[in-house]
Amino acid sequence: MKYGRTLMELAQELDRQRNAKHDYLLDTRNIIMDSMDGGQSITLQNPQQNMNTILRVNDIAHRQIGAALGIPAKYYDKMRAENPELLAANVNSWFSHDPSTRMVRTLDGTARAFLSDRYRRIDNYEIAEAVLPIIADIQDARIESCEVTDERMYIKVVNPRLETEVTPGDVVQSGIIITNSEVGMGSMAVQPLVYRLVCSNGMVVNDAATRRYHIGRGNEAGEDYSLYSNATLAADDRALMLKIQDTVRAAVDQTRFEKVVKMMREAKDAKIITSDIPQMIELASSDYGFTKKEGSGILDHLIRDGEFSLYGLANAVTRAAQDVESYDRSTEMESVGYSILGMSREKWNRLNAVAA
Repeated sequence: MKYGRTLMELAQELDRQRNAKHDYLLDTRNIIMDSMDGGQSITLQNPQQNMNTILRVNDIAHRQIGAALGIPAKYYDKMRAENPELLAANVNSWFSHDPSTRMVRTLDGTARAFLSDRYRRIDNYEIAEAVLPIIADIQDARIESCEVTDERMYIKVVNPRLETEVTPGDVVQSGIIITNSEVGMGSMAVQPLVYRLVCSNGMVVNDAATRRYHIGRGNEAGEDYSLYSNATLAADDRALMLKIQDTVRAAVDQTRFEKVVKMMREAKDAKIITSDIPQMIELASSDYGFTKKEGSGILDHLIRDGEFSLYGLANAVTRAAQDVESYDRSTEMESVGYSILGMSREKWNRLNAVAA
């Protein structure tokens, strides 16, 4: 499992972001894109208030602007890299030609998201405030890793009181992962997690998530187009936080844990029968979207571990997840590891046969 921030560092960063971020609700005719040194900026305008807020634009907001305007990503990226003036002209033309109301989420002088006016803000600070006391009440539970990136917040918790052996000496423990995105990159989710002690691997159980999507009623802004955070949660928000707390309490579920352990034991019996293991890893990489570098890491860990089975492949993926630079990608690979563990025997046999 990739190391992120300490819990104290996470709390400090969430508190800092809580005070530094601002949200705006604007007609796109009041949003102007310009080219600037090193990228693009957007200006949020309010003629009645003499407001001209100039912001940098991050990769997430760029991708969302392109999607909202129907500009193909490949062409958008080409304009962004090679002709930023043309990109600004295209965006501004469509902002005016087909106007709509959009939420712009900002942090530290950067537009970090370009979202629907119906986007429901479920913020990281509120999630952490709701779940951390519950985690503290779970006997012996520990936060193994946590992080906040441009895309998501992650809190990964392990409960050593619920553990077993896949085989003698190969101990796994149950846990949960809590994730949330403030920028439209995914729902708020609570998912089971399995932690393997021998190599500190985490495997996210991606078919048993409790999710809350960021969809709600239309938002309303003040005269300066700002969206304010309520000091007191609305009744439906309080109900949501209570539901999240209940979900966290129940997430470390013995039945689910035992089901995953059973899958692991069965996967140990699904042996790699081909002698061309590199070819098999290349085929699996193609199927599951691993880069060439990631595939090389998976092959290396598979050989080092010496567990030439479906179980070994899944573990090689979750171990390789620790080596990638991006915490977001690392967690995604932990989820893919579980998908590989649950691979059908027909597909597994086909991989062996094609690589042979």
